[in-house]
Amino acid sequence: MLPAKTDFEGVLKALVNARVEFIVIGGVAAIAHGGARATYDVDVVYARNRDNVRRVVNALGSFRPYLRGAPKGLPFVWDERTVWNGLNFTLETTLGDVDLLGEVTGGGTYQELLGAAEEVQLLGQRCRVVTLEKLIQLKRAAGRPKDLEAIAELQALLEERRSQQGTPPKKSP
Repeated sequence: MLPAKTDFEGVLKALVNARVEFIVIGGVAAIAHGGARATYDVDVVYARNRDNVRRVVNALGSFRPYLRGAPKGLPFVWDERTVWNGLNFTLETTLGDVDLLGEVTGGGTYQELLGAAEEVQLLGQRCRVVTLEKLIQLKRAAGRPKDLEAIAELQALLEERRSQQGTPPKKSP
């Protein structure tokens, strides 16, 4: 279930229209695979190359990105230099919360995750989403209570998918 706080479709549309290379992970990826848990932000792993960083900055720039949880008035400039000097950004924007990750625990970089991503139609946009198997691995690696709670649902979805495909159950990834 997608709560109203973040315009999930708007975030994805902005990234897709700007031709940003990204992979959706986290709660929105879980929903893409049939999960029913609420999520409040869009988590994406982005490619860290010059052209893509420029596209990311342009895609989100008009939505006034600011560091989520930072005191108001803290100087923060959203530009290519900022993205190059950082890696992972938890942002609040006028579209809602976006976690922009150059690297993710248990999955690595965009390039390292590409082999564990599939192209899907999601919220009106064609984009890459991490596979269900890899999503479970990412949740395990994150180890936060909310991620560990989500694993049972994701594992059930994986087992259901495998039984529908006639694939014998495997041990958890």
